[in-house]
Amino acid sequence: MEISTICVHGCKKKYDTTGAVSVPIFSSSTFSHPGVGQSTGFDYSRSHNPTKEHLEQTVTALEGGTETIAFSSGMAAVSALMELFSPGDHIVASYDLYGGTFRLFSHISEKNGIKISYAVTLNEIAEKITQATKAIFIETPTNPMMNVVDIAAVAQLRNNKQNTANKILLIVDNTFLTPIFQKPLSLGADIVLHSATKYLGGHNDALAGMLTVKENDLAERLRYISKTTGACLSPFDSFLIIRGIKTLAVRMERHNKTALAAAKWLAQEAESSQCKIKKVYYAGLQNHPNYDVSCRQASGFGGMISFTVDNEQTAKSILENVKIIKYAESLGGTESLITYPLMQTHADLPQDERERRGINDRLLRLSVGLESENDIIEDLKQALGDI
Repeated sequence: MEISTICVHGCKKKYDTTGAVSVPIFSSSTFSHPGVGQSTGFDYSRSHNPTKEHLEQTVTALEGGTETIAFSSGMAAVSALMELFSPGDHIVASYDLYGGTFRLFSHISEKNGIKISYAVTLNEIAEKITQATKAIFIETPTNPMMNVVDIAAVAQLRNNKQNTANKILLIVDNTFLTPIFQKPLSLGADIVLHSATKYLGGHNDALAGMLTVKENDLAERLRYISKTTGACLSPFDSFLIIRGIKTLAVRMERHNKTALAAAKWLAQEAESSQCKIKKVYYAGLQNHPNYDVSCRQASGFGGMISFTVDNEQTAKSILENVKIIKYAESLGGTESLITYPLMQTHADLPQDERERRGINDRLLRLSVGLESENDIIEDLKQALGDI
């Protein structure tokens, strides 16, 4: 089946004898046994639940993996992921990361003895790999600066650097592009991470996280961690994400089309000496430094745009004057959302780190929703006109 069909129908396993088209919500916390030493395959919902399993197998099919484990949030998924590592292990991570991931790495993982190094270029990644390196963790496009990382090139670099005594996992956060536009496992990744709160759910009404893996032994380790630490996704939230995925393919196409139009308008405005828009960051613009990489490894550019304005006053005025676009955290939903990374998603980064990453008081991040592209652009125009 093509990916849009998988989105609609999900996994092939059936859990219901009534002919229900939608997968039922199995809200039972526990399941009875047919006999001693026997099981229906479901014992306790923290480890396995039919609704959650349907979601996990659907995401596995979409990403082309071996198994998916669903968590109660994206950060719960990252937290479980970090339990794969031990004190003294080393991870090389993208320099530009979601603020919550950076917070976890800097305040929890490093406290627990895991060493984190950050890199921008392939050469920097190569230079920072040591005998203690156990993983490379990348986002692409990155949050919020929309840098694009060449996944296949990082995978090849990893292959050249690792040996049987030093296996290095390649972990890719695929939240921004989803499997509709990008398949990291096919490009050499070992684990794909999603904040399913975002595009997979797509309606700003549920929190969820996903880890999809390539190899069975890694899946078993992560499933054990999930069962032990307990941050599993509830049956009802599993149902909401399943429902969201049914429209994922059509939503991503619309997000992509509208975001490209909005990014081109912003870029045209930035060319005017009178405009307060100064720079636009969107992987689908041909002047993006990694545009060719995007075209090679992804089939779309997604719905996320960042842009800078001339001063802090302009940034805050836009946030306060948009009418259709909502000033709110998060992304990937039906409604367009505009975020101030300095004060919201990346507020926990030290000021010097924010400045080095370009996260300043002039940067705004726009998640383009499903509204008319003309209405989104007109809303930005009127917000700029109110300044």
